[in-house]
Order: sequence, then C-alpha cells, then structure tokens
Amino acid sequence: MDKGVAPMGAATSLPATWNPLRHLWRSVRNRMAAQITQMLHEEGTLRQRAPKAVQLDPPVAHPAADAGQQLQLALAQLRDEFNARLEVLEERAWWVAPARPSLSPEEPFMAYSTCSASDLTHPRYFELCRLLHETPRWHRKQWEWVFVLHHLLKSGVVKPGNSGVGFGVGREMLPAVFASFGASVIATDAPDDVMGWEETNEHSSSREQLRAPWIVSDADFDRLVSHRPADMNAIPDSLRDYDFTWSSCCYEHLGSIQAGSDFVVNSVERLRPGGIAVHTTEFNVCSNDKTLVDGPTVLFRRQDFEALIDRLRGLGYDAQPFTVSPNLHTADSHVDLPPYALPHLKLEIGGYVTTSAGVVVRRPY
Repeated sequence: MDKGVAPMGAATSLPATWNPLRHLWRSVRNRMAAQITQMLHEEGTLRQRAPKAVQLDPPVAHPAADAGQQLQLALAQLRDEFNARLEVLEERAWWVAPARPSLSPEEPFMAYSTCSASDLTHPRYFELCRLLHETPRWHRKQWEWVFVLHHLLKSGVVKPGNSGVGFGVGREMLPAVFASFGASVIATDAPDDVMGWEETNEHSSSREQLRAPWIVSDADFDRLVSHRPADMNAIPDSLRDYDFTWSSCCYEHLGSIQAGSDFVVNSVERLRPGGIAVHTTEFNVCSNDKTLVDGPTVLFRRQDFEALIDRLRGLGYDAQPFTVSPNLHTADSHVDLPPYALPHLKLEIGGYVTTSAGVVVRRPY
C-alpha cells in the first residue's frame, strides 16, 4: 500500500523471460527486411534487363553491380544503426533492472535496515524474486517484499503448522508465497479504502484478489489463506498467537509517527514466543530533525527508528539494530521525481528525500 510511487503492476505481469530488446529488434528487423526485399527486387530487374551478348568494348560498371554495392552499403548502415540503438537501449534497460547478479553469494545480503542497490545485485535477491514471480528491477517496493521474505524465511518460522498475519497486504504475492511453504496465512487490509488504493490495485477486499496459481495451487491456497479486514490502529483481539507477521510500506499511513510505532509494538505483542515481525515503512534520508510527523503519510527519521528499537527492547523483545546503508551504487544516489519511473529506490515526498526501511523483531521464548 504505497500510493503515489512508480507502479509495480507492470512488473508483476512481465514473464520471467521478458527481453527489453525484443521490441527494438523487431522494429529494425522489419525495416531491414523491407529494404533488402526492395533492393533485391531492383537488382533482379536490372539483371533481367542486362544484355546477354559478350561485350567487346572495355568493361564498364554494370547497373546490377552498382545495385549489389548499394545493398551492401545499406546493410552496413542498418547494422551500425542497430548497434548504436542497441547500446542506448541496453543502457536504459540497465536502469530498469539489473541484468544479472554482480555480487558473489558469499557477500552479505540485506545487511542494512534501509533499501540498498547492492541488495538488488545479489544472487539471493534474484532467487527470492523468482519465488514472487517478479523480474528484478530497481524499485524499492520490490525490495520491501524481498526484505520481508528474506527475514521471515531466514528465521525458519514459515513452515507447515505455523501461521502468519499480513497487515495492509493490498494485492501483494506474499500470502501466496508463504502458503507455498505450507504456512497458514490471514491476509488483512483496511476495512475501507479511504485513500484510493483500489484505483491503483493496492487494496484488497477478498481472498480472490490474492490468488496466484502460478505460485501455489488453488487447493493449497484455499486451505491455507484467508482474508479479513483489520484496522491497523485497532488490531482485532482475535488476531493473536501467530508465528510471524508482516506489513509492507503501510504503517506510515496510520496518521502519525506515534501511531505507526504503536502498531509495530502491538503486532509484536500478539506473536507467539519465538515469533517474528517484519515491517517496512518510509525513511527520511535527508533529515534527522524535520519531517512529516502527522498526516496521511509520515516519514520516519533515524531518531524515530532508534526510539522504536529502544522501546521494543525495553519491553523485552529482540529488535535488530537500525542501520543505514551507504550509497555505494549509482542507483543509490538517484532521487526519483514525478512522473515516477525507474530507478525508484529513493524519491521525494513533501520536500524530503525518502527510501524504504525495515524493522525486524523477535518475541523471545
């Protein structure tokens, strides 16, 4: 539920074998074929018209030979044009998605609390995107789904016999992925779509909107996944004693920084001993002082995350420290502005540069 950012719907609909160069190649190929056909036709016509008798005069350039040379020149020009356009498109495609992992599997993955381009170049990121049936791309929302998936799978809580609750799930594929591991899932979303997320396919009101037979069979989905409304500012008493919980860029929309922090604490309090909570939200990159404190979207500063971590630890919970990733990659330094496009790891909201950040908390045994 992350309104007002680069849309992810197109990414989820792309097949895993999607090739960003296909459209360019088809265009150039058709153009080459048309020109070659025309020139071959002209050359054949000239050959038919050429005299059959042996010429006694000194040899001169024949029109058919000129046509052949022109054909070779045209082909060479088309090849050069195609290679030049290919280089441009490859550069643009790189900004859409990392073509392949550039880090070794031994390198740290999701080592920080905030969105980092290095995570998107790690082999594990590509593996987890395959579970989501996503093409890896420079988009912080996708990073959030992978962040949640990574930490919950790593903890070992997603398994048959265990249960989880997702808050503000929208149309994300995480409920289906967790069900594919045999865990039962209660997917929840806001009772009323007061912020217009339905228009951008970011709100769900039924289980059917989460069905993904390409991830988990319909039979397992029906057996393991349920859906219900839930107010994150007043979590129903019936939602408790689960083994894991998550939300993806939701709790910044609860009205204030205080309300968002309260939600995280309340969700952890309802976990079973040993349970894990993973929540992502907005992180104000440019200021640890001024920020959007209340309203439809708030931006959490470093001090807000650190205060939340201290609060959770004071209650006896095991909260991972909040660490900010360095800007090690070109995509880390790019700030996206409306109309949003890719790369979309950082953007401007209300005059502040923001990115995604996550909180990971375990309730001790």
